[in-house]
Parts: sequence; structure tokens; C-alpha cells
Amino acid sequence: MMDIFSSFDPATSSLFNISPSLFWAMNLLTILLITPTFWTAPNSTFWILSTPIQIMSQQVNRTNASNMKGLASLLVPLFLFIISINFMGVAPYVFSSSSHLLFTFALGLPLWLGLILSSATFSPTSTLAALLPGGAPAWLNPFLILIETISTLVRPVTLSVRLAANMSAGHIVLTLVGVYFTYAFFASNIPATLFLFFIQAGYTLFEMGICLIQAYIFCLLLSL
Repeated sequence: MMDIFSSFDPATSSLFNISPSLFWAMNLLTILLITPTFWTAPNSTFWILSTPIQIMSQQVNRTNASNMKGLASLLVPLFLFIISINFMGVAPYVFSSSSHLLFTFALGLPLWLGLILSSATFSPTSTLAALLPGGAPAWLNPFLILIETISTLVRPVTLSVRLAANMSAGHIVLTLVGVYFTYAFFASNIPATLFLFFIQAGYTLFEMGICLIQAYIFCLLLSL
């Protein structure tokens, strides 16, 4: 079990031991790979990226976040960035940055704080009014305001922990199945090897779906 959980320790990477800053900066490589496609003629990569761009843009327009001009320009690249990082983590022998709380909290806290400060600056009345749900009994108002305030304050924590926990759980299962598959393969147990192979392939596809869903949920909760 120590070997399984050590895969989430960045210190096990030789690049991290050489330069921790360079190790985390490598996550930005996905941005450099995606960005040039927006400045060239439409190609296969552009059409693949256009689908998640449209999905997130439509979602932002359905929420109150549509009143904040430019927010869609922030959430759409963030959506693509998290998807790319999640997919990289599914690949064997690649460190999963989105399973690390340092990475997810570094995304969740600044974005949440920026949106809160922006709302409080440009519309303080609406920001305070959002702490009290409409139609609630008068005697419940103090408790509801307290609950909504706490819920708002812990949102960056829940955003970060949700993404890291879901990605970590999936990678642990993939690692466990991979270990048993390796044992069965070298033991020449053909039925077990075939069974575990299909389990591994199926769960990998399932985990790729989770990568998409978690990226969508992360950006969706930021836009609410």
C-alpha cells in the first residue's frame, strides 16, 4: 500500500528533486500545446476543443456569472486545462497533479476569492442578499445567513478536496488492478489475465469520463 500512495508524492519524481519549481511548471505545458490551435486555420484539434468550449460557454451564460463580463474567457481555458491535467494523470507513470491538494487549492482559492471580491465590489447589495434565501421564515433568517456564510467560506476547500479526492480514488483503483494484472500475467494465469485486462481497460475509460465530469463540476461551481 505504501507503493500505491507513494505515486501521489511528488518527491518520488527525479525532476522534483532537481527543481521543484520546474516540476510544477511542467503542468503549464498543456497550455502551450493547446494555445497555438486558436491562431491557426481550423483543424482536427480545433474541432475537438470546440465542443468543451461551447459546453462551458453555454453553462456560464445560464448562471448569474453571465453578468460578469470576461468570466467565460477565464472558465473555458480553465476547463480545458483541468481536463488536460486529469487525462495526463490517467497515463501510466505520469504524476497526477490534480490528485494533489496543493495544485487544486492553488486553483480554487484565488478564483473563488477573485469572484467574491468582484461581486462585493460591484454589487455589494446583491452579494449580501444572496446570503438569505427568499421565502424563508423570519425566525430562521439568522441561522440561514450563518449557514450560507459558512457555506461560501468553505467553498474553495470543498472545490479543491472534491477534485483531489475523486481523482485520487480512481488512480488508486487503477494502480491496484494494474498490480494484480501484472501478477497474473507473470504467473501465466491466462483467464485471470484476460479478466483483469478487460477490467483495466473498462475502468480506464470510466476514469476518463470522471476526468471530464470533475473538470466540469469544478468550473460549474465556480460560476454559480
